[in-house]
Amino acid sequence: MSLPVYEVYAIKYATRDARRSAHFVGGDAHDAAMPMDYFVWLIRNADRAYVVDTGFTAEMAAKRKRDFLRTPAQGLALLGVDAATTRDVIITHLHYDHVGTFGDFAQAQFHLQDDEMCYATGRHMRHGRFNHGYEAEDVAGMVRLVFKDRVTFHKGTSELAPGVTLHHIGGHTAGLQCVRIMTQRGRVVLASDASHYYEHMETGRCFPTIFHVGDTLEGYSTLQRLAESRQHIIPGHDPLVMQRYAAPSPALEGIVVRLDVAPRN
Repeated sequence: MSLPVYEVYAIKYATRDARRSAHFVGGDAHDAAMPMDYFVWLIRNADRAYVVDTGFTAEMAAKRKRDFLRTPAQGLALLGVDAATTRDVIITHLHYDHVGTFGDFAQAQFHLQDDEMCYATGRHMRHGRFNHGYEAEDVAGMVRLVFKDRVTFHKGTSELAPGVTLHHIGGHTAGLQCVRIMTQRGRVVLASDASHYYEHMETGRCFPTIFHVGDTLEGYSTLQRLAESRQHIIPGHDPLVMQRYAAPSPALEGIVVRLDVAPRN
């Protein structure tokens, strides 16, 4: 029996200027510009839909000096999706840029790895080296949702629906997960921060915000095993995603790209 297929979209909600030296453990000899984009993702077919991550707010953009373009909810609305009535949201990890507008998803059930909640509320958060990517209020807000039975925990690999699976990766954070989706072009993997840029997984280098280097490097192999090919792996912050994939309509150029169709270059 064949698996159902899904459309998959990347929605850009913010960006920032940055340098190569900031994006690799140990820096980089070529200190050229290396901008960073911020995305949320949408997975859908006629039967079900999943939002992946919820980005950050305009206030957080100002605090962290990011260039804010639109709320994730506004981006989703361009695709006909109402954040307020969305039923399922996958949180790849609890960093501020992946969970920050969870309150806009008032009816959603949130899907999170056990290890991520343990990490974000445990002993390692005493250290600035690990806690700087988190906002305490975001983590506390997700804990409050646990008490309202609105967080579904996963451990390792889970099937949310035929053709949509979650896979624990770790590395960048202890509980980071990626998402594998069956599409018309085969299995696409939303790596999130398992690989911030294409270059990380292609060269075996690591982004400096990291909990476990070994798990990060092993994670690149896991991404390749899960995906149809390297062209089916979508990194979490690379502006090249917006260049390699086409917008679903001219009106959405530069805002949304469709990932379930083959890249254009």
